[in-house]
Amino acid sequence: MEAIGNRKSTMSKGVHRFALFVAGATFFLIIAGANVTSRDAGLATSDWPLSNGQFFPKMVGNLYWEHGHRMIAASVGFLTIILAIYLQFRERRSWVKRLGWMALGLVIVQGLLGGLTVKMNLPLAVSSAHGTLAQLFFLTTVSLAVFTSRSWIEAPASRHESNGGISLRSLCVASLVMILAQLVLGATLRHSASWDQWLPTSLLIAHITGAIIVTLSLSVTAMTVFLRHRDEKFLTRPAAIAISLLLVQLMLGVAAYLTRAASPYDPQPLNPMITVTVSHVACGALVFATTIVLTLRVFRVLRAEQQSRDVGVLAPVSEARA
Repeated sequence: MEAIGNRKSTMSKGVHRFALFVAGATFFLIIAGANVTSRDAGLATSDWPLSNGQFFPKMVGNLYWEHGHRMIAASVGFLTIILAIYLQFRERRSWVKRLGWMALGLVIVQGLLGGLTVKMNLPLAVSSAHGTLAQLFFLTTVSLAVFTSRSWIEAPASRHESNGGISLRSLCVASLVMILAQLVLGATLRHSASWDQWLPTSLLIAHITGAIIVTLSLSVTAMTVFLRHRDEKFLTRPAAIAISLLLVQLMLGVAAYLTRAASPYDPQPLNPMITVTVSHVACGALVFATTIVLTLRVFRVLRAEQQSRDVGVLAPVSEARA
């Protein structure tokens, strides 16, 4: 009973709710950034951090999307500062506090990369790095929301993985890596050509191949969760959501290709292409986030087989650290 009380005392509803808010704001920032790319608004102004020499320029045309994106990014940065400080006062686990500072470091680097893309006229390498780091920052904010949640603190008792079959922990990590690699390919593909140019065939084929690999990897992972832990909602729920989002993402991918293939013939980026491609980016981020949640939860409740003989000793230690 005392151990359970100690575990509950580490959980602050305020911290968790604010971490959720920051993760939600980060997701909104990803959508704003996707709009800038899809609308070809990245160079609506050539200076940074000001826009046309002003803090608050007239929000007209593409400047509405580019400067709006900067304002949202600045707001997310400010929220991350508050979250990092909030964790220092209300969070007892030192590693969660360090993760808060890591999130702050990532958002600072992300802002600098955003400025560099403007200063260097949208070079492919920097623009792709900017898009990739946005996903990694999102990963960090989602992880903070998971670690500060009641479901994490009051997770089911830890147990070691079964002897037979592939390790579920390994499957989750593999899926996470595959999704991240696919997001990198997607960011590179999106920034490799503007709306009035054809997409590079080699990158397009690589992205389609990546989609197939991600589908196979995440499907095997989810199926393994359902087969081995069908009665454990702590694991099956994120697995089911991840697969559902993956199906939507595949459909959006096909729609994004079809609308994007027609865009070179259009006089400007049109709403169907913009809406579908932005939705594709947003759904990809959600697939990534849900897989992160699944992976963290699997590592929370399942121990590697080689540690099984020490489970009696490690369980109390795990509870104390939680």
